[in-house]
Amino acid sequence: MYSIYNIAVLASSLLLKIVAFFNPKIKLFVSGRKSTFMTLQNGISEKDRVIWIHTASLGEFEQGLPVIEKLKSDYPDHKILITFFSPSGYEVKKNTPVADLVCYLPMDTASNAKKFLKIVRPRLAIFVKYEIWPNYLRALKREKVPSVLISALFKKEQVFFKWYGNFMRKALETFSYFFVQDVNSKKLLDTIGVTRVGVSGDTRFDRVSEILNRDNSLEFMEHFKQDRLCLVAGSTWPEGESFLADYINHGRTNAKFVVAPHDIKVNHIKNLKESFTKKVVLYSDLEHADVSDADVLIIDTIGLLTKIYSYADIAYVGGAFATGLHNTLEPAVFGIPVIIGPNYAGFREAEALVAQGGILSVNNKSDFNKVLNQCIEDAAFRKLTGKINAVHIEDNKGASIQIMAYIRTLLN
Repeated sequence: MYSIYNIAVLASSLLLKIVAFFNPKIKLFVSGRKSTFMTLQNGISEKDRVIWIHTASLGEFEQGLPVIEKLKSDYPDHKILITFFSPSGYEVKKNTPVADLVCYLPMDTASNAKKFLKIVRPRLAIFVKYEIWPNYLRALKREKVPSVLISALFKKEQVFFKWYGNFMRKALETFSYFFVQDVNSKKLLDTIGVTRVGVSGDTRFDRVSEILNRDNSLEFMEHFKQDRLCLVAGSTWPEGESFLADYINHGRTNAKFVVAPHDIKVNHIKNLKESFTKKVVLYSDLEHADVSDADVLIIDTIGLLTKIYSYADIAYVGGAFATGLHNTLEPAVFGIPVIIGPNYAGFREAEALVAQGGILSVNNKSDFNKVLNQCIEDAAFRKLTGKINAVHIEDNKGASIQIMAYIRTLLN
């Protein structure tokens, strides 16, 4: 079966090289891997002790970050190697200070896995959530390197639990230990004989909880918000932006609005700005504009949204009218109501908080206007709804503590 799998991986590699001529993201995926082995050879010496963490993309990196930061702090004599599968993770985090070395993971062939481990010689390999690569896992087991899957989430629809999933089940069995998000995942693994499992919860709750302890102050937000109620709309897409524009243009509220769109390309920012009839200021124009009397502030850059949420009294998070819901925990941790669209199925944190009433799902413009009016006009409702979110996050943190306790038994 491994021979068939290797052929499939090689065929995929060839196909990706062809597609790369036409697709910029795939081009990064292909070209970025050309220098991986050279990067590793230059960055790792024979005397180095390496902890290897693999994440698929940016979301998984953020999920694993509480554990990565603890490893960096508790094991300063080790090198932290982080690998990414996707350009959307690597391009954003290639210079992250929590790692000593960041690179793409070479494609999962037997020869790549052997070469990778010969250079890296990790003491421990950590994979985050869904990253299961048979050749790398097989090579790790052969070299007697412990491998741990953290914040894992399993569903009965996955191939591991199908009659034809024997090959991938074998890959699962190579892990030294699993830390899963929920009891259902543990029960599913039990059905296929995988018992080295602990239910730790989701490390993302630890990740967002740490945000509260940071300095989230932003001078421009102080000038913009002043003593007014503020809604922050984060990672917005056109569907939600049209509702926002209509509400802001026709509403009589004294509130201020921050819009941080997912797409910050020049044309989209121009069209978004023109959709508002109230006074609008772009973040990129702050040096030349007085933000204090603006009604709408558009954030046409990345990297500020988490801090901006700390100034919000209400949040709207985009994606659930279109491609996929963005991060709802980042605003929720500040104890404020969070409004989203209707398509949140599969996002466990949103499902839980919608059920509890902390996240408010709307289906259309009429729903959006009604819910936002309630949040703005009813201070008691706003406070109660926000508290549900804050309490839920507080009650669910602690996964990284459990994970690190196990990791210490492997490294000490």
